[in-house]
Amino acid sequence: QVQLAESGGGLVQAGDSLRLSCAASGRTFSSYSMGWFRQAPGKERELVACISKLGGATYYTDSVKGRFTISRDNAKNTLYLQMNSLKPEDTAVYYCAASMAVLTMRPHEYDYWGQGTQVTVSS
Repeated sequence: QVQLAESGGGLVQAGDSLRLSCAASGRTFSSYSMGWFRQAPGKERELVACISKLGGATYYTDSVKGRFTISRDNAKNTLYLQMNSLKPEDTAVYYCAASMAVLTMRPHEYDYWGQGTQVTVSS
C-alpha cells in the first residue's frame, strides 16, 4: 500500500497562486496513477485533475483547465498541483489519491487517499 500526505494549502486572495504537494511513501510511487480531488462544504468530492503512472497523460476538469497543472516526480515520490489565477470557487479541501488504474476519473477506483489540505481563496 501507499501512504499519502498533502501540503501547501493556505489562505490566498483571488488571482494568487498556490502549489500543492503530495508526498507518497510505501509501495513504488510509479505503480499508481494519481489524482487531485477537492470537496467544498456541502458539496460532493470532485476530481480536479489526474495523471498517469509515468506522467504522459493528464486530465483536467473543465473549471480548472488553463489555470491548474498536475505533475509528478517519480524520483521524489511526489505529486504536485500548480494552481494559478485562483478564484473563490476553488475554495475546498484538496485531496490526493492513488489508483492502480492506468488513468481514471472515478473516485471509487482510487485505493488510497491523503488527509487533505485546506485551500481558501478570498475575493
